[in-house]
Amino acid sequence: MIENSELSSAEKIDWLRLIRSENIGPITFHQLIAKFGSAATALDQLPDLARKGGAKRQIRICSKAQAAQEFESLTKRGGKLVAFSDPQYPALLREIHDPPPLLSCFGHTHLLAKESIGIVGSRNASAVACKITERFARDLGQSGFVISSGLARGIDSAAHLASLETGTIAVVGGGIDIVYPKENQHLYDDIKARGCIIAEQPLHTQPQARHFPRRNRIISGLSRGVLVVEAAPRSGSLITARMASEQ
Repeated sequence: MIENSELSSAEKIDWLRLIRSENIGPITFHQLIAKFGSAATALDQLPDLARKGGAKRQIRICSKAQAAQEFESLTKRGGKLVAFSDPQYPALLREIHDPPPLLSCFGHTHLLAKESIGIVGSRNASAVACKITERFARDLGQSGFVISSGLARGIDSAAHLASLETGTIAVVGGGIDIVYPKENQHLYDDIKARGCIIAEQPLHTQPQARHFPRRNRIISGLSRGVLVVEAAPRSGSLITARMASEQ
Protein backbone atom coordinates (compact mmCIF):
# COMPACT_ATOMS: atom_id res chain seq x y z
CA MET A 1 0.00 0.00 0.00
CA ILE A 2 1.34 3.42 -0.98
CA GLU A 3 0.60 6.39 1.24
CA ASN A 4 -0.50 9.69 -0.31
CA SER A 5 -2.22 7.88 -3.16
CA GLU A 6 -5.98 8.37 -3.40
CA LEU A 7 -7.94 5.17 -3.96
CA SER A 8 -10.51 4.78 -6.70
CA SER A 9 -14.17 4.32 -5.76
CA ALA A 10 -13.90 0.61 -6.57
CA GLU A 11 -10.84 0.26 -4.31
CA LYS A 12 -12.62 2.08 -1.47
CA ILE A 13 -15.55 -0.33 -1.78
CA ASP A 14 -13.07 -3.23 -1.53
CA TRP A 15 -11.57 -1.62 1.57
CA LEU A 16 -15.05 -1.23 3.04
CA ARG A 17 -15.78 -4.90 2.36
CA LEU A 18 -12.59 -5.95 4.11
CA ILE A 19 -12.93 -3.79 7.23
CA ARG A 20 -16.64 -4.66 7.58
CA SER A 21 -15.96 -8.41 7.37
CA GLU A 22 -16.08 -10.66 10.42
CA ASN A 23 -13.09 -10.53 12.80
CA ILE A 24 -11.28 -7.89 10.74
CA GLY A 25 -10.18 -4.95 12.88
CA PRO A 26 -7.73 -2.19 11.94
CA ILE A 27 -4.61 -4.14 12.90
CA THR A 28 -5.63 -7.26 10.96
CA PHE A 29 -6.73 -5.08 8.04
CA HIS A 30 -3.31 -3.44 7.71
CA GLN A 31 -1.55 -6.80 8.07
CA LEU A 32 -3.65 -8.24 5.24
CA ILE A 33 -2.98 -5.27 2.95
CA ALA A 34 0.75 -5.55 3.67
CA LYS A 35 0.70 -9.29 2.94
CA PHE A 36 -1.47 -9.36 -0.18
CA GLY A 37 -1.01 -5.88 -1.63
CA SER A 38 -4.70 -5.09 -2.11
CA ALA A 39 -8.04 -5.48 -0.37
CA ALA A 40 -9.44 -7.39 -3.36
CA THR A 41 -6.75 -10.07 -3.08
CA ALA A 42 -7.10 -10.20 0.71
CA LEU A 43 -10.86 -10.77 0.35
CA ASP A 44 -10.19 -13.69 -2.01
CA GLN A 45 -7.80 -15.22 0.52
CA LEU A 46 -9.97 -14.77 3.65
CA PRO A 47 -11.86 -18.11 3.48
CA ASP A 48 -8.62 -20.07 3.09
CA LEU A 49 -6.95 -18.09 5.90
CA ALA A 50 -9.91 -18.75 8.18
CA ARG A 51 -9.76 -22.48 7.48
CA LYS A 52 -6.02 -22.60 8.14
CA GLY A 53 -6.67 -20.67 11.37
CA GLY A 54 -8.99 -23.42 12.58
CA ALA A 55 -12.36 -21.75 11.93
CA LYS A 56 -15.18 -24.29 12.23
CA ARG A 57 -17.59 -22.33 10.07
CA GLN A 58 -17.40 -20.09 7.03
CA ILE A 59 -16.24 -16.56 7.80
CA ARG A 60 -18.77 -13.81 7.13
CA ILE A 61 -17.41 -11.54 4.40
CA CYS A 62 -19.12 -8.23 3.73
CA SER A 63 -20.78 -8.39 0.32
CA LYS A 64 -19.91 -6.05 -2.51
CA ALA A 65 -23.55 -4.91 -2.62
CA GLN A 66 -23.54 -4.03 1.08
CA ALA A 67 -20.27 -2.09 0.85
CA ALA A 68 -21.40 -0.30 -2.32
CA GLN A 69 -24.65 0.68 -0.61
CA GLU A 70 -22.76 2.21 2.34
CA PHE A 71 -20.42 4.05 -0.02
CA GLU A 72 -23.26 5.39 -2.17
CA SER A 73 -25.41 6.34 0.82
CA LEU A 74 -22.56 8.34 2.33
CA THR A 75 -21.85 10.03 -1.01
CA LYS A 76 -25.52 10.93 -1.54
CA ARG A 77 -25.53 12.60 1.88
CA GLY A 78 -22.61 14.75 0.79
CA GLY A 79 -20.04 12.70 2.67
CA LYS A 80 -16.69 11.25 1.69
CA LEU A 81 -14.60 8.23 2.59
CA VAL A 82 -11.02 9.14 3.43
CA ALA A 83 -8.71 6.12 3.31
CA PHE A 84 -5.46 5.56 5.19
CA SER A 85 -3.58 6.01 1.92
CA ASP A 86 -5.31 9.28 0.96
CA PRO A 87 -3.34 12.56 1.16
CA GLN A 88 -6.10 14.04 3.37
CA TYR A 89 -5.78 11.32 6.03
CA PRO A 90 -4.45 12.87 9.29
CA ALA A 91 -0.68 12.36 9.35
CA LEU A 92 -0.41 11.78 13.09
CA LEU A 93 -3.31 9.31 13.10
CA ARG A 94 -1.33 7.16 10.66
CA GLU A 95 1.28 6.67 13.38
CA ILE A 96 -0.88 5.01 16.06
CA HIS A 97 -0.76 1.21 16.31
CA ASP A 98 -4.32 0.68 15.06
CA PRO A 99 -5.27 3.55 12.71
CA PRO A 100 -8.74 3.31 11.15
CA PRO A 101 -8.37 2.18 7.51
CA LEU A 102 -11.31 4.39 6.50
CA LEU A 103 -12.92 7.50 7.93
CA SER A 104 -16.42 8.59 6.96
CA CYS A 105 -16.39 12.38 6.72
CA PHE A 106 -18.87 15.24 6.48
CA GLY A 107 -17.79 18.81 5.88
CA HIS A 108 -14.39 20.32 5.19
CA THR A 109 -11.93 17.43 4.99
CA HIS A 110 -8.98 19.78 4.40
CA LEU A 111 -9.10 20.39 8.18
CA LEU A 112 -7.81 16.84 8.70
CA ALA A 113 -4.44 17.88 7.31
CA LYS A 114 -4.01 20.76 9.78
CA GLU A 115 -2.34 20.61 13.19
CA SER A 116 -4.92 19.67 15.82
CA ILE A 117 -5.32 19.95 19.57
CA GLY A 118 -7.83 17.66 21.27
CA ILE A 119 -10.00 19.08 24.06
CA VAL A 120 -12.10 16.70 26.17
CA GLY A 121 -13.67 16.69 29.60
CA SER A 122 -16.74 16.25 31.75
CA ARG A 123 -20.20 15.95 30.25
CA ASN A 124 -21.58 17.56 33.42
CA ALA A 125 -19.09 20.39 33.40
CA SER A 126 -19.28 23.43 35.64
CA ALA A 127 -19.83 26.87 34.16
CA VAL A 128 -16.26 27.82 35.08
CA ALA A 129 -14.85 24.78 33.27
CA CYS A 130 -16.87 25.60 30.15
CA LYS A 131 -15.57 29.19 30.19
CA ILE A 132 -11.99 27.97 30.53
CA THR A 133 -12.57 25.53 27.66
CA GLU A 134 -13.98 28.27 25.44
CA ARG A 135 -10.94 30.47 26.11
CA PHE A 136 -8.44 27.70 25.32
CA ALA A 137 -10.33 26.61 22.19
CA ARG A 138 -10.66 30.17 20.91
CA ASP A 139 -7.03 31.11 21.59
CA LEU A 140 -5.63 27.86 20.19
CA GLY A 141 -7.83 28.24 17.13
CA GLN A 142 -6.62 31.77 16.55
CA SER A 143 -3.05 30.44 16.84
CA GLY A 144 -3.68 28.13 13.89
CA PHE A 145 -4.76 24.88 15.52
CA VAL A 146 -7.88 22.92 14.64
CA ILE A 147 -9.77 21.83 17.76
CA SER A 148 -10.83 18.17 17.91
CA SER A 149 -13.37 16.74 20.32
CA GLY A 150 -16.14 14.17 20.63
CA LEU A 151 -19.40 16.16 20.23
CA ALA A 152 -20.56 15.17 23.72
CA ARG A 153 -22.38 17.61 25.98
CA GLY A 154 -20.35 19.74 28.39
CA ILE A 155 -16.68 20.35 27.64
CA ASP A 156 -16.80 18.85 24.12
CA SER A 157 -19.66 21.15 23.10
CA ALA A 158 -17.93 24.21 24.55
CA ALA A 159 -14.73 23.39 22.65
CA HIS A 160 -16.55 22.93 19.35
CA LEU A 161 -18.64 26.08 19.71
CA ALA A 162 -15.62 28.25 20.48
CA SER A 163 -13.66 26.91 17.48
CA LEU A 164 -16.33 26.93 14.75
CA GLU A 165 -14.79 30.03 13.17
CA THR A 166 -11.20 28.77 13.21
CA GLY A 167 -11.73 25.06 12.52
CA THR A 168 -13.15 22.15 14.52
CA ILE A 169 -13.31 18.38 14.04
CA ALA A 170 -15.99 16.26 15.73
CA VAL A 171 -15.17 12.57 16.11
CA VAL A 172 -18.38 10.64 16.76
CA GLY A 173 -18.72 7.23 18.38
CA GLY A 174 -21.50 5.79 16.21
CA GLY A 175 -22.32 6.20 12.55
CA ILE A 176 -21.58 9.59 11.08
CA ASP A 177 -25.30 10.11 10.38
CA ILE A 178 -26.33 9.56 14.02
CA VAL A 179 -26.50 12.66 16.21
CA TYR A 180 -25.58 11.84 19.81
CA PRO A 181 -26.68 13.33 22.12
CA LYS A 182 -29.84 14.48 20.33
CA GLU A 183 -29.64 17.86 22.03
CA ASN A 184 -26.54 18.60 19.94
CA GLN A 185 -28.41 18.51 16.62
CA HIS A 186 -27.84 22.22 15.96
CA LEU A 187 -24.15 21.95 16.88
CA TYR A 188 -23.83 18.88 14.65
CA ASP A 189 -25.38 20.83 11.76
CA ASP A 190 -23.05 23.78 12.34
CA ILE A 191 -19.95 21.57 12.38
CA LYS A 192 -21.12 19.73 9.28
CA ALA A 193 -21.45 23.09 7.48
CA ARG A 194 -18.36 24.84 8.85
CA GLY A 195 -16.07 22.17 10.29
CA CYS A 196 -15.59 18.44 9.82
CA ILE A 197 -17.33 15.39 11.30
CA ILE A 198 -15.64 11.99 11.15
CA ALA A 199 -16.58 8.44 12.16
CA GLU A 200 -15.06 4.97 12.00
CA GLN A 201 -18.29 3.00 12.47
CA PRO A 202 -20.69 2.14 9.61
CA LEU A 203 -23.60 4.42 8.74
CA HIS A 204 -26.68 4.03 10.96
CA THR A 205 -24.63 2.59 13.85
CA GLN A 206 -26.16 3.61 17.17
CA PRO A 207 -23.38 4.58 19.60
CA GLN A 208 -22.70 2.07 22.37
CA ALA A 209 -20.36 2.20 25.35
CA ARG A 210 -17.78 -0.02 23.62
CA HIS A 211 -17.49 2.47 20.73
CA PHE A 212 -16.30 5.42 22.81
CA PRO A 213 -12.78 4.24 23.76
CA ARG A 214 -12.21 3.60 20.04
CA ARG A 215 -13.58 7.07 19.26
CA ASN A 216 -11.27 8.54 21.89
CA ARG A 217 -8.14 6.97 20.36
CA ILE A 218 -8.96 8.85 17.14
CA ILE A 219 -9.29 12.19 18.96
CA SER A 220 -5.93 11.72 20.66
CA GLY A 221 -4.36 10.07 17.62
CA LEU A 222 -4.98 12.93 15.21
CA SER A 223 -4.00 15.60 17.77
CA ARG A 224 -0.63 17.10 18.58
CA GLY A 225 -1.72 17.26 22.23
CA VAL A 226 -4.82 16.73 24.38
CA LEU A 227 -6.21 19.13 26.96
CA VAL A 228 -8.47 17.62 29.63
CA VAL A 229 -10.80 20.02 31.44
CA GLU A 230 -12.59 18.75 34.56
CA ALA A 231 -12.79 14.95 34.38
CA ALA A 232 -13.84 12.22 36.82
CA PRO A 233 -11.15 9.71 37.89
CA ARG A 234 -12.51 6.86 35.71
CA SER A 235 -13.89 8.95 32.89
CA GLY A 236 -13.51 8.52 29.16
CA SER A 237 -11.61 11.80 29.14
CA LEU A 238 -8.79 10.29 31.20
CA ILE A 239 -8.81 7.25 28.91
CA THR A 240 -8.22 9.72 26.07
CA ALA A 241 -5.37 11.31 28.04
CA ARG A 242 -3.79 7.89 28.66
CA MET A 243 -4.06 7.06 24.95
CA ALA A 244 -2.46 10.40 24.11
CA SER A 245 0.49 9.68 26.39
CA GLU A 246 0.91 6.22 24.85
CA GLN A 247 0.70 7.58 21.33
